[in-house]
Amino acid sequence: MHRVIRRIGAASARRPWVTIGTWVVVALVVLGLAGTAGGTFADDFVAPGSQSEQAMELLEERFPEAAGGSAMAVFAAPEGRRLERHRPAIDAAVARIGAVEHVATVAAPFSAGTVSPDGRIGFAEITFELPSTELGPEAIAAIGDALSPVRDAGVTAELGGDAAFINAEPVGSGTEAVGLLAALIILLVAFGTIVAALVPVALALVTVAIGVGGITLLASGMEVSGAAPTIGAMIGLGVGIDYSLFIVARYRENRAGGQDDPTALSNAMGSAGSAVLFAGGIVVVAMAALALTGLGFLISIGLSTSLVVLFAVATALTLLPALLTLLGDRIDAWRLIGRRRAAPAQEVGGNWWRFAHRVSGRPWPYMIAASAVLFVLAVPALSMETGFPDAGDDSTSTTHRRAYDLLAEGFGPGVNGPLLIVADLRGSGVDAEDIPALSARIAADPGIATVGTPRTSPAGDTVVLPTIPTTAPTDAATSETLVRVRDLVPAGVSVSGLTAMTEDLTEQLSDTLPVFIVAILIASFLLLMVVFRSIVVPLKAAVMNLLSIGGAYGVVVAVFQWGWFKDLFDLDETIPIASPLPTIFFAVLFGLSMDYEVFLLSRIRESYDATGDTAESVARGMAGTGRVITSAALIMTVVFLGFVANPSPLVKMLGLGLATAIVIDATIVRMVLVPATMSLLGRANWWLPRWLDRRLPHMGMQSADDVHDDRSVVLGEDYVHAGER
Repeated sequence: MHRVIRRIGAASARRPWVTIGTWVVVALVVLGLAGTAGGTFADDFVAPGSQSEQAMELLEERFPEAAGGSAMAVFAAPEGRRLERHRPAIDAAVARIGAVEHVATVAAPFSAGTVSPDGRIGFAEITFELPSTELGPEAIAAIGDALSPVRDAGVTAELGGDAAFINAEPVGSGTEAVGLLAALIILLVAFGTIVAALVPVALALVTVAIGVGGITLLASGMEVSGAAPTIGAMIGLGVGIDYSLFIVARYRENRAGGQDDPTALSNAMGSAGSAVLFAGGIVVVAMAALALTGLGFLISIGLSTSLVVLFAVATALTLLPALLTLLGDRIDAWRLIGRRRAAPAQEVGGNWWRFAHRVSGRPWPYMIAASAVLFVLAVPALSMETGFPDAGDDSTSTTHRRAYDLLAEGFGPGVNGPLLIVADLRGSGVDAEDIPALSARIAADPGIATVGTPRTSPAGDTVVLPTIPTTAPTDAATSETLVRVRDLVPAGVSVSGLTAMTEDLTEQLSDTLPVFIVAILIASFLLLMVVFRSIVVPLKAAVMNLLSIGGAYGVVVAVFQWGWFKDLFDLDETIPIASPLPTIFFAVLFGLSMDYEVFLLSRIRESYDATGDTAESVARGMAGTGRVITSAALIMTVVFLGFVANPSPLVKMLGLGLATAIVIDATIVRMVLVPATMSLLGRANWWLPRWLDRRLPHMGMQSADDVHDDRSVVLGEDYVHAGER
């Protein structure tokens, strides 16, 4: 496989301007189409086969008026005043809302009786012609504009409800740019020259721009989650910089070792380039595995992130060789004061080499201590409580969060999580005469605040009972209420609404998570087994990654659920862990952790092939990759921490969790557990039954590339390794 990668790099290097021009065309086409034909983002919260989905399908078929999305225009008078004094301005706002496209009906607060007992807060219920997931942000923005004049009259006006929450425009924090600047500083320190530092950042920006454009195009053909562009950009920045960093670092190291530019580039592509391909492949496989959950919004996140990672790999393997060829010696231009020219990595005698031998000399104490730290970090994860994020978890800078708080203040927390009781009167055993008794039974439940007036479809075969619980949507008591209500309704009656839908989603996520984890473990095990020709190495890598993930889970629980250092992370209150997080987090982190595993193990394998000494090969591998992997981990960490300030709870949790896991992986795992376990296992690290070795395809990475002068590959001629003749 490494010979293929070398040829790809050589082809790009021979015609650098053609390669660059091709990427310019690709970028212009993708971004141009994204701007003209790209879709909008919306979250599909339907759990296939669930009771809530069946209820919504029934409504769409027989009672479309009740299946449309809904929102609430919330009005509040100043403290100590009544809303009635502002009735003309509010009625005018209601009339403007009614003229917005896709709005079916608007019930004014005074005529509908939706004013709080103290008369200060009221809401106008808005129903749409389309379901909330199909509405798009344009209608929500138009309603927001219709509310502007009433604010000038001294009334607080906010837009909330399911449709407003689902279709809210993603809001950035601006700190993502700070993370990118920090990454640039790390690259400057690592490389010592401004040009070498700018190259990985430039490629990462190209990757993210084209990748996000591709995600926008993807949204024109399928429903794509509103979180997908942010998560895709987060991962794209991290891997885009790291993949380029590994290749550029190996290229400069080869040049410093005396190789001419074409040979240095060819050898860098054969080793680091091959590692980039396999590392990116693992990330893509892990993210694509989100399709196993069967949930639309997770599938869209998985496909979107995979698309960005594919662009990151493609730019690293094609655009980067073209740029390095054009730069030539200028890759070391604009050297920082006091920094010397790049030198080959010191594989023997350096600090990394000495530390690895220290750990290998006493493996049991180091392994036990490192494992104990990881287990302690993972302890909070045992008490993880998941729940689907709602508007009450978002930043108070958003209108739907402010509307959520006003509604809870005026009408109780349950008004933000209404349930829809849907009765099928056609051949289900439930008749119209049974509805009053059913309504009374539901209203008698201690978790139900009110049951609204029944709404009957024009054909008289479907009845909807709007129901308000007494507790907030993410409250555990609401989940218990939902279970009780579903138990007491007869066959032919279903419970839906956004709260019920998200509860069904959480349940399906819990059911599919074990299958998802096993699938990723099997896929990554098989890929690493083929690459490194070993059974033990993939098993060890999987176990260590699980320990890293467990530790990161624990930190996220301690911060968001227990409230440790919550002020540092701008949290107003503790919140449950977003139910999609464990699944998304596992996919992303498992793929990213394997990056460092692949780069480190490939260097260790090179040394082992040369020396046959496990302890020495581990020490040389750590010494050869120590500075580069540390820089890459620092870059990933600062990029991910840049997203912690994002208003979205899911993105905030993901940013902190990924940053934590990368730190764990680059320190405790790479510096301690890898040398300790590999020294204990010795030659068994590379054990592979002969019968299996004969049957596995040969896709390994180049070993000891620095001793080869592959000018023939650079020139495009056929070349066969001396060891393969």
